Amino acid sequence: MQVLNSSDGRETYLNPVYPDSFPDPYVLKHRGQYFGYCTGHGPDGRIFRIIRSNDLVNWSEVGGAMAPIADAPPFYWAPEVTYDNGKFYLYYSAGNETLMHLRVAVSDRPDGGFVDSERVLTTAEFAIDAHVFIDDDGSRYMFYATDFLEHTHIGTGTVVDKMVDWFQLEGDPQPVTRAKYDWQVYDPQRHEKGGVRWHTVEGPTVLKRKGIYFEMFSGGNWQNTTYGVSFASTDKIFGQEEWHQFSDGERVLPILRTLPGLVVGPGHNSVVRGPNNRELYCIYHCWTDAGRVLAIDRMDIAGDRLFVVGATYTPQIAPYQPSINDVSADATRSTGAWRQMENGVVGSTGESCERVYKTGESFLCEFTVRCSELDDASSRFGFRIAGNNGSELELSFWPQTRTAAIIVKDDGEVRNELELPADFDFGADHLIRVECSGTVVKTKVDASAFSAESSFHSRPISIAIYAENAAVEFAALSITEGFEEMFDTDFELSCWKTGGSHLATPEPHAGEVMISSDSECRLTHSQLFGDGEFAANIRLGEGASSEFAYGIELLDEADNVVARLGIRTGEAFLEAPAGETSLEVMDLGEFPAESYHQLRLVKFRGRLSTALDAAVLGDIECVLPITKVAVFSQRCSVFVEMVRATAI
Repeated sequence: MQVLNSSDGRETYLNPVYPDSFPDPYVLKHRGQYFGYCTGHGPDGRIFRIIRSNDLVNWSEVGGAMAPIADAPPFYWAPEVTYDNGKFYLYYSAGNETLMHLRVAVSDRPDGGFVDSERVLTTAEFAIDAHVFIDDDGSRYMFYATDFLEHTHIGTGTVVDKMVDWFQLEGDPQPVTRAKYDWQVYDPQRHEKGGVRWHTVEGPTVLKRKGIYFEMFSGGNWQNTTYGVSFASTDKIFGQEEWHQFSDGERVLPILRTLPGLVVGPGHNSVVRGPNNRELYCIYHCWTDAGRVLAIDRMDIAGDRLFVVGATYTPQIAPYQPSINDVSADATRSTGAWRQMENGVVGSTGESCERVYKTGESFLCEFTVRCSELDDASSRFGFRIAGNNGSELELSFWPQTRTAAIIVKDDGEVRNELELPADFDFGADHLIRVECSGTVVKTKVDASAFSAESSFHSRPISIAIYAENAAVEFAALSITEGFEEMFDTDFELSCWKTGGSHLATPEPHAGEVMISSDSECRLTHSQLFGDGEFAANIRLGEGASSEFAYGIELLDEADNVVARLGIRTGEAFLEAPAGETSLEVMDLGEFPAESYHQLRLVKFRGRLSTALDAAVLGDIECVLPITKVAVFSQRCSVFVEMVRATAI
C-alpha cells in the first residue's frame, strides 16, 4: 500500500507490499506488468498463487497457475516463470518433501493456464528451487538446490546444469555454492537426516554484469538471527569447482539478513527491474504472523559486489517511474492510422505508420512488439532515432524475409545485417531495449536474440516506432531520460568534459576509467534534467595523499558546485550551499577504500538525499538547479567503473 511522503510529496511503500502468505516469491516483468508467483495454492484451488502489479507496490490477486498434476504429490515448491518466443515456462519442484524433483509446465500467457509437460528434469532424490539463466550467447543454464551428503559441510547446496532445451537438462550438474560457514547451519543435529550437523544453501538466482556472474542464495535457518541472503561470483559459469562466496557470517555478513525484532527471515529472493527499467529490485519473503509475506527493496552492483538497501521496515521511496510511460498518449507526432489497444497501439496494413517521442541526448527506451499481419515482402517495422543534424539510426525487421538490420543514415547509408534465431516468431511478443548515450546506441532484442552497438555523428532528439504495410502491435513503451556509462565498450569521451589542474587524461581500462591529479580534477557529463538520481561506483587508486578526497558532484550551467558527496580518510562528507556537513556512515573497514563503493545523490522537489552503498546517509534542502553531473578526485587517483544519471 502506498502512502504520501510528507516532506516532499513523493509516494512511498512499506514492506510487506503484499501482506498475505506469499512464500518463495518470483516476479516476472512482461509487457510492462509484473506477475508474482509463489509456493502454495491460489484461491481457486489451483497450484501456485499468482498476483499482478503495475508498479511492484500495489498487487492484486489473479488466481492459481495450474491444476495439480496426475500423481498428486503433497508438495509443490518455488515456482519460477521464464518467457521465450511466445511461451511461458513454469519450473517448479514437486514431491513428498523428502523426494523432490524439478518439473516444467507451459502456457501461452503469464497469468495462468499452465499445463504440466509431464517431463521430469532431474534424477537426484532431492532437487528444488529451479532458476533459469540465459547467457548473452543464448546458452541456457538451470540452477537449483540439491543435497551434498559427503561434503565437508553436509547439507543442501546449489548446482548448475546446461539445458538441452526448455524440457531437458544435460544431466551433468556442477557445484556452484556449497555450505562452508557456520551462518549456513540449518540444524546442528537434524533428526530427519540422522542427527548430522545440517547446512542449507538454497534459492539461487543469477545475474551477469560486465563478464562476472553473481549467484544470490539464501543460507541457514530462518529462525536464527544469522539467516539471510548472500552471493557468490565467478567469471566462468560452468566447469569449475565452486564460485567465490562473499559472506563468511562473521567479518562479512549476508547482504540481506534478519534484523532482530524488526525483520525476521528475509530470504529466497529473485531480482527484477523497476518500472523505469533502470533500477534493480530484490524480491524476497520475510516472516510475519501471516507467514512468509512479499517484500521488495532496491539493490545494485558496485564492481564485484552486490548490495541490497534493506531489509527495510520503514517507509521507502516508491519505485521511480519512467519519463514517458504511455505508448498511445505521449507521442509528440503521429502519422498513419494507429488503432488503440490496452497498453499499446497497432499500426495498420496498407500504409506507413509512425509515432515520434521527444528525448534528450541520453535515454533508455523499452517496448514490446509483435507482428500479426503483412501486406507483402516490403512490410517492415522497427524504431528510428533522429539526430539534431538530420542523421538517423534505424532498426528494421522484414518478417517475410526473416531479416533484420541496423541502418545508419549519416553521410551515407550504412547497413549492418543482423542474424535472427532460426525459431524467431514474429507473431510473439519480443522485448526491444534501446540505450542511447550521446552518439552511442546499444540495442538488445529479448534476452539473447541479438544485441548490437552502433554510433552516428549526431545528438539524439527523438525516437520513433514505425510500421510499414504491416499490422504491428507496440505495447508497454517507456522512456527513461538519463544514461548509464559502464566503460565496458569503446569509451565515448565526446559526451564528457575533463577539467582541473594537473589532470591526467582518463585512461580506459577493462571496464573502468581512471582520473588522477595531485591537485583536483573532474570528469563531467552535461546530462540535462531537473530532478534525478546520480550514482557512481568509485575506488581509490594507489599513492593517495594523506588529505585525499573523491566523490560525485551536481553542477550548474557555469560549473559551480551545487552539491558534492565524497569520501576522505575515515569519513564521508557532503558539501552544499549551506556549507559542509559531516555524515555518519557505515564502517568502511569491512570494504577497504581499494574496493568499489557506490555514492548516490538524489535531488527531488528541493530536497537532496545521499547514500553510500546500502547506507542511507540523510537528506538536506537543495533548491538550486542542476544541469551537469561529475566525478571528482583531489590529490589521488581513482577508478570509476559506472556512472549513472536518471531523471525522476
